Amino acid sequence: MTDKRARKAFTGWHMTAILVAFFGTVVAVNFTMAGLAMSTFGGKVVENSYVASQQYNKLLARAEAQDRLGWVPSITRDRDRRVRIDIRKDGKPLAGLRVGAAASHPLGRTPPLALRFVAAEDGGWRSVEPLAEGRQRLDITIARGADEARYRIDLQ
Repeated sequence: MTDKRARKAFTGWHMTAILVAFFGTVVAVNFTMAGLAMSTFGGKVVENSYVASQQYNKLLARAEAQDRLGWVPSITRDRDRRVRIDIRKDGKPLAGLRVGAAASHPLGRTPPLALRFVAAEDGGWRSVEPLAEGRQRLDITIARGADEARYRIDLQ
């Protein structure tokens, strides 16, 4: 049985079309991914990397001192978009704390907001101001006497 349709020859034009389509797709995907990456991350981690490197040992010493405190934070956002902070040591809530925080969008899409906290009924702390919608970066400072702990957390 013979095929009544004539087979077309594979020519250089076919190969050219395949190569252009393949590399065109690769280039389009690369440009799309590069554009998305540039729109979500500004590329700057610290203002001045040399100054940051000079303060590295101080930051390590402060982190070790904070670890020795043994404070365990629980930081969440409630239904009203207010920040809820519970600090425990050895499973017990800590009293006599000074709590403060600054909230900002990780990419600067909303203006920074200083948060004030009030003591909650069950021993934790609750922010007076609600957070903006979306992801927010919190820089939290908790102090008791001369002891101080700093936490950075992203809340969704």
